[in-house]
Amino acid sequence: MSAPDPAWLIEEFRAFERSLALRTAIEMDLFTQISAGANTIRALASACRAAERGLRALCDYLTVQGHLAKRGTRYSLTLNSRLYLTTASPAYLGSAVNFLASDSAVTAFCSLRKTVERGSAASAKLDWIEYAHSMAPLAQPIASFVASALKVKSAGPIQVLDLAAGHGLYGLAIAGQNRSAQIFALDSRKVLEIAIENARQAGAAERFHPIPGDAFQTRFGGPYDLILVANFAHHLDETENIRLFRKCRTALKPSGRFVLIDFIVNPDRISPAPDASFALTLLATSEHGSIYTFQEFSKMLRAAGFHRVRRLNQRGLGRSILIASR
Repeated sequence: MSAPDPAWLIEEFRAFERSLALRTAIEMDLFTQISAGANTIRALASACRAAERGLRALCDYLTVQGHLAKRGTRYSLTLNSRLYLTTASPAYLGSAVNFLASDSAVTAFCSLRKTVERGSAASAKLDWIEYAHSMAPLAQPIASFVASALKVKSAGPIQVLDLAAGHGLYGLAIAGQNRSAQIFALDSRKVLEIAIENARQAGAAERFHPIPGDAFQTRFGGPYDLILVANFAHHLDETENIRLFRKCRTALKPSGRFVLIDFIVNPDRISPAPDASFALTLLATSEHGSIYTFQEFSKMLRAAGFHRVRRLNQRGLGRSILIASR
């Protein structure tokens, strides 16, 4: 057995510094400026409009953390920072920090003790407009996988409801693979403005139909061939989910499919690690949110009247996909 070393604990105590340093660098376009050739502190001070003392401390910290490399007085990008943190990269993911490490998310964790003692957050603390703006790059590959897995390309004219649509990318991925698909997206009016712009950029504006409203109060219309519920059910408790699933079932055609895209935890509730860890995020930032097992989701879906529930194999995707039919 090796000797005890408290260094790992000190690093854990200071872990918040890493995410906030990255957020600062992304907000200042630091990685993009280095990629464009501003690779010294003096050049970065001019490009980022920041003090040399501040930039030196930030760049050296990012180098220690593995996000930059340094040789003499010059900084360069690592493979990951060039691929994911420069705005010119097609794989850019930097915008996600504006939601995942937002002031509201950080503040929610600052009051975590009270939340744990109470058993829920005092109120929902997430900005869904920011979510729609910032999280689209993370959703794009998942949305494309879902559209392919559902085999929509040869499905002919179909009507799809994207519930709590956010950025709208799940429905738009189907529209991209099936030129006859009509997409109906339900969310708040302000959030839908972002989805409408995404539909315009995707060349699908004429087939994208916004439904401003609330998932529980607004009529869905239909009937639909597909109803998508992506990253929404984990914000609801079991009773709310059954109510929502029942409403979705009513809006489906007899041959229609209900598709749930979400985190799913194993029965031990500690694996897989990313899904299990997300349970604490939900506790800190929502009133009723929870992570569910496949068995729990299946039970809710059956209680809502669905008869067949299956889980797609999505190894390495970072989300689980459940398909239920009437």
